[in-house]
Amino acid sequence: MRKCCPICFGDNHLSSVIEQIALEHGYCSFCKSQNMPLVEPVKLREYLELLAGIYTKSDSGATLGEWFKTDWNMFTSLDLANTKDLLADVFQDGNFPREMFAPSTKCFSKNLDNWENLRKELMEENRFFPKETISLDRFSYLLSQLIYKGTLPEKWFRARIQESEEPYSLEKMGPPPKDKATHGRANPVGIPYLYVASDVLTSISEIRPHTGEFVTVAEFKIVEEVRLADLRSPRSLITPFICADDEEIAALRGDIEFLVRLGEELTRPVLPKSAAIDYIPSQYLCELIKKNGFDGVIYKSSIGEEINLALFYPAKAKGIQLTPHRVHHVLVKAAPCAT
Repeated sequence: MRKCCPICFGDNHLSSVIEQIALEHGYCSFCKSQNMPLVEPVKLREYLELLAGIYTKSDSGATLGEWFKTDWNMFTSLDLANTKDLLADVFQDGNFPREMFAPSTKCFSKNLDNWENLRKELMEENRFFPKETISLDRFSYLLSQLIYKGTLPEKWFRARIQESEEPYSLEKMGPPPKDKATHGRANPVGIPYLYVASDVLTSISEIRPHTGEFVTVAEFKIVEEVRLADLRSPRSLITPFICADDEEIAALRGDIEFLVRLGEELTRPVLPKSAAIDYIPSQYLCELIKKNGFDGVIYKSSIGEEINLALFYPAKAKGIQLTPHRVHHVLVKAAPCAT
């Protein structure tokens, strides 16, 4: 009899369920992982049936496996054929995973539209008392699923372009004083946050230096416990399997695009000349996150493959040491503009 493992599904909650009910460890029949907790796929049927309930049969849709991959970032370790085989074992029906489905009409949320209207109003009409809004209670609930639960890198890095060949002192590598704090991706003017990256080159790339410039890179360490919102990949963190019924799952599916859009706000490339306006939506977003008891936000770098951290309370990090650098090469990528 074939057995599946946590890696097959790629969902945090299902992984915990499998680890709790598994009676053996070994070789996974589907993703081929070794020494994993194993269960018979049918043991997970109640979870997958609830999720399948938000999709309806359609002549021109996609298979459940395709929807689960697209909507919830599940089965990333499996190709589509193995996904269908696994779902066939879950549902004890070889045809069901091969039928076409479409999201039901219950999968609807106004939060993305509300956010688009709000960001436009913040940038162009009303900055402090906007008429548009998003559901703050719903936003708080969604944030609870985006809490960073991994192990943070031990080292974080912040870079500054030097004014001469003399590197900055460690004391000058933290956030600027309040009277010199300009607008940033996460912080409004006058409210300094600490921006750090998970590796040296990303920290240097983020400040956009020119070839030949001298750069000081400081290593930082997080010295206090921090609660961070992780906006890198909401589809990978949000789990539908903690929902009580298909109504809750449908609402959650409707909100995923909203969360993805919020993550994009923090990675959107912004030109320096328009930063004062273009950063307003992401600053507003970070203020909402801060109000919900978070110490900072983790987001993808708009330049490299590593991650960035905007720390709302800079005192929770400590500068450790400096390393002067000189920029020898800057990579530029470009493409013709659409006409």
